[in-house]
Amino acid sequence: MIGTLYFVALLSSTMAWGRVGLWSEGRNETGGGGGDRCTCDAFLPSSTFPIKDLVAVQQAAGEISHILDLEMGKMEDYETKLTVYAEKIIKLTVDIEEMEKNPDAYNDADLEDTKVEIKQVEALIKELQLSITGSTTVFESLHIQITAMVVTLNRLEKTYDKNVVLATRREYIKVQLQLEECERRHQELFNPNIGSCAHTGIIKVSKPIVSQLNAHLNSGYKYGGWGKDSKPVPDRESMYWYSGYSSGSIVDIRFYTNYKNLILRNHFQHYNLHSGWIGTGNNYIIRDNTLYYQINNPFGLAKLNFTSVKYDSRVIPRASSRFSYANSPNQNFDFAADETGLWVTYATEESSGRMVIAKINEPSFGVEEEWQTSVYKPGVNNAFMVCGVLYAVRTVDIQTEEIFYWYDTKTKQESYISIPFERFQEKFSNLDYNPTDQKLYMYNDGYYVNYHLWFNHTAKATVEPPLVLV
Repeated sequence: MIGTLYFVALLSSTMAWGRVGLWSEGRNETGGGGGDRCTCDAFLPSSTFPIKDLVAVQQAAGEISHILDLEMGKMEDYETKLTVYAEKIIKLTVDIEEMEKNPDAYNDADLEDTKVEIKQVEALIKELQLSITGSTTVFESLHIQITAMVVTLNRLEKTYDKNVVLATRREYIKVQLQLEECERRHQELFNPNIGSCAHTGIIKVSKPIVSQLNAHLNSGYKYGGWGKDSKPVPDRESMYWYSGYSSGSIVDIRFYTNYKNLILRNHFQHYNLHSGWIGTGNNYIIRDNTLYYQINNPFGLAKLNFTSVKYDSRVIPRASSRFSYANSPNQNFDFAADETGLWVTYATEESSGRMVIAKINEPSFGVEEEWQTSVYKPGVNNAFMVCGVLYAVRTVDIQTEEIFYWYDTKTKQESYISIPFERFQEKFSNLDYNPTDQKLYMYNDGYYVNYHLWFNHTAKATVEPPLVLV
């Protein structure tokens, strides 16, 4: 006769996650007079939901949001001061010019008043300089914290129910957008040199700024690119684009109205590149609402305008398909855009694999001029253009890249430098400079990553960029 059926559930005292994972059945013959007993033990998984990790991310998001509110308040204060002091400087300039023209019309008291006003302006300048340094340090620290948040949230989403993590990810998106807005305001106030080439070159690259995993939520999509239009059409100045795939092929592209929608994966346009338009190489860019990219049949350059949906292609007879970047095959042509226009780099058999820089005429899609460099393309991970200067990048170690070489197309001079910067993941397939915000955009093992650049604005640009060791 079968006796009482009962269940013994071994429950953890902490918050357990998941359904009952294992049932075991057994028969006990030794019950004291109670007959046979059938026991079933229910075991819950040994892993528990890491609520502490989630709470830590939420707390970090709150702290970052508070810091950014303070930074925005500082900038609003400086904006007011700058307006007032700009008016003072104009008035001072007029007063000083009048004093120089007619010194006898002014007494010692007038001169003392003018000196006081000059000192007030000098004090504000010093205050702003300290603020720039302080805010930059704050932003770098916040980017490190946000990167850690990204890693934690991605780990939790892969392991646990995404709906549970969603509320915290919303907090992350909020602080990410706050930081983006704060940096934009800071840049507008303290960096009026966007679009200017009155500098002597790059002197520093920031820590990697990691947005998130690609829009496909697929870590297998290691090939691709993302960024902003380097010459945006009206009303699309805030637009971002993304394309990714599991191989080097370019099969589609998505457009997002702004950074927020990029983070939320909410695209407003999606183009599939059908069989006649599919490209390769992962060295493509968007410029003037046009995709510039490499094709293999025939081997050459292609462009697809998304406004007119017009396709065009060109062949450069001397360009070789044998020489690619070190990271991956088929990166034979590399498009780039800077303050001076559109470029493409490649290697030829005549150059024995050394990189050639070509300036592209955008309306005709033809090559205007070429420059021969001495850097061997298979020894380069990627390259980009800034103000007519080619910068080449190579790997230093498992975590570090280095801008190691430049070539100036204006002077035809070249040299080796060392400006190291950090990668987020081991390999990347796309690295491009955007002149609209002076940032580097990297597609790093499926993640959106970007970098701030610092330039030497301390003196007028000379004919030869300096050798900078950082």
